[in-house]
Amino acid sequence: MKKFLLRISTALVLLATLVLAAGWLWFNDEHVDLDSATRAPFNSTFVALNEGVVHYQLAGPQSGEPVVLVHGFSVPSYIWDPTVEFLVSAGYRVLRFDLYGRGLSDRPDTHYEFQLFADQLDQLTEALAVRAPFTLVGLSMGGPITTLYTNQHPDKVSQLALVDPMVVTPSAKEISLLTRPVIGEYLACVYLVPKLASGQADDFKNKERFPGWESKFREQMQYHGFRRAILSTIRAWPGADILGEYEKLGKSGKPVRLFWGRDDRTVPLQLSEKVLARVPQAQLNVIDDAGHLPHYELPEVFNPQLLDWLTHR
Repeated sequence: MKKFLLRISTALVLLATLVLAAGWLWFNDEHVDLDSATRAPFNSTFVALNEGVVHYQLAGPQSGEPVVLVHGFSVPSYIWDPTVEFLVSAGYRVLRFDLYGRGLSDRPDTHYEFQLFADQLDQLTEALAVRAPFTLVGLSMGGPITTLYTNQHPDKVSQLALVDPMVVTPSAKEISLLTRPVIGEYLACVYLVPKLASGQADDFKNKERFPGWESKFREQMQYHGFRRAILSTIRAWPGADILGEYEKLGKSGKPVRLFWGRDDRTVPLQLSEKVLARVPQAQLNVIDDAGHLPHYELPEVFNPQLLDWLTHR
């Protein structure tokens, strides 16, 4: 009887192992190394910084006033397509880039804290000789990144625009499973990243207007290191003092403009009150009939408001 139970237990363990392995193989989309050969077919520009190669686009007249755009948590720099085209046509010199771990930028094996991205921004603008002081525009997670950078390099930033910026982070308890070694990596593979991809269109209020949005996002998922970067970023969130950085920004007196989609479900509009309480000089522009990406969903509304702020600050 004991031998029989032992065999049953062994079989169950083996079955569970096979199921877990099958889940990993089924959901793992990372099959390509991101290197010079992989990047060669893309009509893009790259520069090597301290932590790796960074994909960027610098467009517009060299004499134009510089504007630097920083994207959010997971969608790379193509998220700025409507904004770049508009600002360049208005005569601005515009820089956008992929944060480490996203798009066509390297995925270094490191801790993806806000400081990593702030340092990336500093090294990139130095390497490309972007004329300072410049305007910074941060979207979602790009909000705390650009705020941290502004607080650390106030002489390099003339003003700051925050578009539906990240305000609060989950507690360590809320992401406890993701912080555990092996378990977190497995959950990131079979649940977190697949769910992240399938839910991309939820950032829009009218997602039916953006077919293929998920497919566009999935292109970056094929390169090794994307999942590790996403997981590491989430693991670093509980230790970030976002509200403290907003408070420092408020004390600096630096010009700040907030843009928010009224129907944002990712970072609800009511959270803007937390930012305004800490950055009293900020003014809020609410974009009606838009979700988390008002600049992309309604560029015909957002772009003129952004240009008006840039022109009449």
